[in-house]
Amino acid sequence: MREQNALTILLADDDPDDRLLVKEAFEENHLLNPLHMVEDGEQLMDYLYRRGRFAEYAVRPNLILLDLNMPRKSGIEALQEIKSDASLRTIPVIVLTTSKAEEDILRTYDLGVNSFIVKPVTFDSLVDLVKELGKYWFQLVELPNSQNV
Repeated sequence: MREQNALTILLADDDPDDRLLVKEAFEENHLLNPLHMVEDGEQLMDYLYRRGRFAEYAVRPNLILLDLNMPRKSGIEALQEIKSDASLRTIPVIVLTTSKAEEDILRTYDLGVNSFIVKPVTFDSLVDLVKELGKYWFQLVELPNSQNV
């Protein structure tokens, strides 16, 4: 098993408060994984394709946390693009959103999302969620080595 801090996470969320809370929840759980953040679906795709401002420092993430309701390009549009690209589709994507709409759940699973999670309403619940995500994705699951993909 790889060291957990070698696994890079990319968070795509347009809400700066949510990005900060996720970062703090990772810190609270002592997860040392590199956590990169983008603000919308366009930036997400620029990051993944290493375009524009991301050309120099973007590294292929081992896991993407994806909000659905973002400007410019929605999470669903970005998910569709990720899962239709042979070079990106092996990256696990977890939808982390406020939406509870059945159509969003069905659509994202149909597109190949790995998990659909409704954002917790309290920080303590978010800390618990990140703890469980850390256990599952960084201790139990074998992820593809990002250098070999």
